[in-house]
Amino acid sequence: MARRDPRTTLLLQVMDGAFDRHGWQGPTLRGALRGVSAKQALRRPGPGRHCVWDFVLHTAYWKYVVRRRLADDARGSFPRSPSNWPSVPRMPDEKQWRADVRLLVQEHQALRKVVEQMAPAMLDRWSPKKEWRNAEEIFGIAAHDLYHAGQISLTKRLTASKR
Repeated sequence: MARRDPRTTLLLQVMDGAFDRHGWQGPTLRGALRGVSAKQALRRPGPGRHCVWDFVLHTAYWKYVVRRRLADDARGSFPRSPSNWPSVPRMPDEKQWRADVRLLVQEHQALRKVVEQMAPAMLDRWSPKKEWRNAEEIFGIAAHDLYHAGQISLTKRLTASKR
């Protein structure tokens, strides 16, 4: 079996450390969601502010976007709309909340698979938008997870007293 490029190994470790493995920085994105109910996920810290559910759909969407960029895949569409900040369901409940968390996990796993299978030379190629190299896109999505994990943790604290 061919040995994996060390940059790919590092990028996968960074992705996993931001998403669901042990991260030295504190809660990972998945960890920040542990124990959150649908009711808690819908609480907003103030008018016009994002709730935890918003962050789940937003991060799932961007994993989907980066995966498609890396795979040069123009087919398909994200199962929720509108783009970037998909709306929470009209009739939110625990079943839908679990489904949306599952969507986030599935998008992470699909992105991870694309990164695992990526040829090392592809890491240095420019992404389709020509703003970032592919390795930078991968690192960026991990940073995005951590950014929103922090926002989720803060949102949970700010809304803990709201019943």
